[in-house]
Amino acid sequence: GGPPVAEGSLADQNVQARARGILLMAISNARGGLVLSTGNKSEMAAGYATLYGDMCGALAVLGDVLKMDVYGLAEWMNANYELAGFREPPIPVSSITKPPSAELRPDQLDEDSLPPYDVLDEIVRRWVEEEESAARIIEDTGYDPDLVTGLLRMIDAAQFKRDQAAIIPKVSRRAFGRGRPWPVIG
Repeated sequence: GGPPVAEGSLADQNVQARARGILLMAISNARGGLVLSTGNKSEMAAGYATLYGDMCGALAVLGDVLKMDVYGLAEWMNANYELAGFREPPIPVSSITKPPSAELRPDQLDEDSLPPYDVLDEIVRRWVEEEESAARIIEDTGYDPDLVTGLLRMIDAAQFKRDQAAIIPKVSRRAFGRGRPWPVIG
């Protein structure tokens, strides 16, 4: 007995993201629009993007933009909204200032299971874009070796998700997808 998916479990939380994806795709089909995947490079690196959920869409416009750079772009967009073609700042300030969360369960924060994004971003940039070794990242940053090696394992283990991702426009030295061919590992 019991439900097939335990309430509050990760599987249950992912159902919410996937239900939103289904609704967005239905609206896209009805209106002839294009669904844009919402994951950024940091989330895609760590595997913090839900297959068929926030990864659904035809184009991952932020897929090669680190999380802290997304915040910088949002702040720039609001400060220069007229230059960007808007009548008023388009991004709610609360979207920029609230702590990062997938909002799939009460009081959930990304930092419950990830380091702060400035740390994650530096490790992703060094490992993916600069192709630095784990030893070099640890030596140069002074970050805890277990943190670094654990994140590098997460990045490599999430390859199966990235192989199913929407097209990621390349804006950095090395983007995921065709810009960083990598085998799926177990």
